[in-house]
This record gives sequence, C-alpha cells and structure tokens, in this order.
Amino acid sequence: MKTLKTIGYAVGLPALLVLAWWALTASSTSFWVPKPLQLLNTFIKVWIGPRFMVDVVPSVLRLLAGLAVAIVLGIGLGLFIGSSRVHRRLAEPVLELFRAIPPPVLVPILMVMVGIGDTMKIAVIVFGCIWPILLNTIEGVRSLDEVQSDTAKVFGIHGASRVTMLTLPAIAPFYIAGIRQALSIGLILMVISEMFAARSGLGFTIVQFQRSFAIPEMWSGIVLLGLIGVVMATLCSFIEKRVLRWYHGLKEVEHSE
Repeated sequence: MKTLKTIGYAVGLPALLVLAWWALTASSTSFWVPKPLQLLNTFIKVWIGPRFMVDVVPSVLRLLAGLAVAIVLGIGLGLFIGSSRVHRRLAEPVLELFRAIPPPVLVPILMVMVGIGDTMKIAVIVFGCIWPILLNTIEGVRSLDEVQSDTAKVFGIHGASRVTMLTLPAIAPFYIAGIRQALSIGLILMVISEMFAARSGLGFTIVQFQRSFAIPEMWSGIVLLGLIGVVMATLCSFIEKRVLRWYHGLKEVEHSE
C-alpha cells in the first residue's frame, strides 16, 4: 500500500500535466509545440540509438567528473576554512568575489587557456558546483556541536581520525544539501559549456536542432535533460537516505516528542 502511494505521488502530477498538454494540443497545428505522441516518437527515433552513445554518455560523464571534483574540493576546502576563525575571515572576501562570477563568463577564457575539449567543460562545471558544497561545509564545521568536539578531545581523537570519525559524519547534512543544490547547477552548466565550440554533447545537439528548425527533436533533447535531472535527483535522494539515516531518525524522534 505504501509503495503504491509513493508511486502515485511520483507520477500523479506528471500524468496530469501530460493530459493537460494532450488536451491543449489536440486540435493545434502549431509548428513550435509538438503533440505528446509526436514527441514520444521523435524521442525514441533520436535518442534510442547511436546518438545516445555519441552525445548523451559523454555529456553525463563530463557532468559526473565535474561534480566529483567539486565535491572533493568543496568538502576539503570547507573543512580547512571552517576549522579556524582566522581562515574564515581571510577567505571570506575571496570567496565572495569568485562566487559572484557567473560560470558561463569563464567559458571564453577557459577556451583560450585550455582549449575546447573536455577539460574546459569540466572546469566550468566544477567552478559552478563547488560553491554550494564549499559554503555549506564551512557552515557545518562552524556550527559543529561543542560538546562533541570536547568529547573528541577527552578521548584523544585528533587529526585525520577527528575528521573521519567526528567532523565528516556530523556535518553530513550540510554538505549533502550542498551536493543536491550542485546537481541542478551542474546540469545547467553542462549544457552551456557544450554550446560553445563543441562538436558533440547534449547542449551542442539541442542547439543544432534549434538552428535547423527541427523543433520536435529540440524538445526531445530538452525532455531528455529533464529526465537526466530526475534520475540524478532520485539517486542522490536514495544515497542521502542511507547516509543520513541517523539524522532523519533523530528528526522523527524530535517531531514525535
């Protein structure tokens, strides 16, 4: 019963939106808005085949690589900066400066510096995704429970052991929240980075469809981007529930009291 209810919540609104789309376009002859069945046929024709390996897989791999680098750098730098008030005061002006720079602005600069290959695209994704992870990690370290810190000192837990046994588990809700924010940012930047001087990828292909007025094909690419976002968010939620099982259990206890 619970499983059916979960499925109902997951597909209920999308099904209503598709029905509304079908009803509104049933008698439409608009060139710019395809009908649901037309879009479905186009989606299968375009993306279920060789193009999936040529355009979709490389894009997703670049996205995952950028996210992985952003997670490692964001958590690592966040631990270092957040662990000291001096570090935070020194780093804050620089962080605010770089955070204010829109990542797409760096695309032309990176194209000149590192070329138009995968390195440039991954670098753009990293630059955009690192900020929510970094700032959430700093905030998590800064707000670490003093009782836990004092307990670790009493038991002689220092250095790397303190980080792995106390800090990382305790601030997990913070940096995982940052990772969830970074997912959508990374997906957007993946597309943007592929729109400049690229020869493959989802962003490149969608722009090519738009320029050639292949409107159903263009919409099918946009739908595919949405599906990739849904899959990544679902996987992130699945991992989050496993990693933060203790945290959610604690919240349930607090609400029940």
